[in-house]
Amino acid sequence: MSAVLVVGALAAGVAFVGWKVLAPPSPDTTIEVTVPKLSPIAIAGKTAFDANCALCHGRNAAGTDKGPPLVHDIYNPGHHGDAAFLAAARRGVPQHHWPFGNMPAQPQVSGEDIASIVRYVRELQLANGIAYRPHRM
Repeated sequence: MSAVLVVGALAAGVAFVGWKVLAPPSPDTTIEVTVPKLSPIAIAGKTAFDANCALCHGRNAAGTDKGPPLVHDIYNPGHHGDAAFLAAARRGVPQHHWPFGNMPAQPQVSGEDIASIVRYVRELQLANGIAYRPHRM
């Protein structure tokens, strides 16, 4: 019986260490974002982002304690293409990369605004060294 307890304790310890090492940053982690000179479409996207997204995703998409930074390699276009942003805004998205909970749909945001928001986020990403990388599982 004691061998079972030792093995169980070791397994729990290994699982805990793995979780701590592999877990994404804590929910209160925000990042520093370099803001480039924006295109006219991205300027419109910033306005729409500030009105609809910044409460959770932060100023300049740097993240908050309510939502992740979008200027992060997880959201590079090879892993989360533009259509993923559209789908998230339209239908919401279940929690999958970060411990913030599910993102609700944003029906008040028009398709045109979503497109300009994506352009804004992509320009921020490029200015911060985040570019297309093929996603491999």
